[in-house]
Amino acid sequence: MTLFRQRVANLDALSDAAGMPRRFGSRSGPRGASQADAMRHSAVWACRRLRANLVSSLPIDQFRMVDGIQVEIPNKPQVLTRPGALHIGGQRATISEWLYATQMELDGCGNTFGLVIERDGLGLPSRIDLFESSGVKVLIRKTGEVRYRVGNKEYSALDIWHERQYVVAGLPIGLSPLAYAAYTIGQYLSAQEFAMQWFDGGGKPAAKMKNTARVLTTEQALAVKSQHEATTTGGGVLVFGKDWEYDMIGADASATSFLETQRFSVADVCRFMDTPADMIDAGTSGSSVTYANIGQRMVSLLVTSIGPAVKRREDTLSTLTSQPRFVKLNTDALLRMDPYTQAQVLGLKVTNRALTPDEWRALDNRPPLTQDQIDTLAELFGRTPPPTAAQPAQGSSSS
Repeated sequence: MTLFRQRVANLDALSDAAGMPRRFGSRSGPRGASQADAMRHSAVWACRRLRANLVSSLPIDQFRMVDGIQVEIPNKPQVLTRPGALHIGGQRATISEWLYATQMELDGCGNTFGLVIERDGLGLPSRIDLFESSGVKVLIRKTGEVRYRVGNKEYSALDIWHERQYVVAGLPIGLSPLAYAAYTIGQYLSAQEFAMQWFDGGGKPAAKMKNTARVLTTEQALAVKSQHEATTTGGGVLVFGKDWEYDMIGADASATSFLETQRFSVADVCRFMDTPADMIDAGTSGSSVTYANIGQRMVSLLVTSIGPAVKRREDTLSTLTSQPRFVKLNTDALLRMDPYTQAQVLGLKVTNRALTPDEWRALDNRPPLTQDQIDTLAELFGRTPPPTAAQPAQGSSSS
């Protein structure tokens, strides 16, 4: 997939300068992995699914600052509830579906694109229908202007919603983690395909052939290779050297290599996709991480992996609202705790006057306290709240 094309420079030269992988042509090693190929890798699918699930499940809140105080705005614009279609001209999707689709694109190719179909009275986008990233080309004119081509039609930057991830200086696009991981993923897929052929009895291990008597030219080597492959099936044949030797690679060794490659590649993919391996049930050999509860596990995930992606999306979504309003994705939804831990944490917040009892009850999906309930609680426990560790009860002393 080619996302970036510059008319004043060769794409491969630009890719080399930017540290980006070149486009795949003829291969001389592990096969390259396309987007479709990569999704066949269970670790790639699991990482992208997990990140998209988490981001799309976060509630969207809109705020504005009033005298330095953050005030929530309950009535969100439609672009934050049903932002647009998943394809041009389709029915509006929910914000969860739209966020899921765009996060999948961001984690797959580093970019997501949409066409601004409608605008509100302030000129801000009110409907954004999504493009498939593989069909979009980003163009840079000699003047530095960035334009977008979809099919035979060209759009200005004002008409396109472009969200990026993993950006580097000097490029108007985000980078794809899969582009860098392509050869690692390709190694896994090649091994996987070999194993399927071998254990199904439909293929042979790869072979090598050499001539130990004389040196062959490239044309002679290719001719011998083609002639030999015409009578064999399965893996390719490597031709080199002087006199001919034919060596079948052992099936046991290849099967063992496949299994080792599979384990190693899953760990590599998790690193590329910024997802802890244990979150997709892909344990790594020699390491063990334990958490006291699910809350601690999700805090670790939020701090080390998901948090930065969430912040980038908040900043971009905030551009859809009129200033000084801004958008936040409520990460508290990720930190759902077991009932006992939740009761402890919320109880401490009420005791320390960070929450009112009614706010606590709202978080527990309960209605506010009635006057009868307040009187009953006062009769049972008194009206003085229990002491905190920092503030002893009246009449007590500390030494």
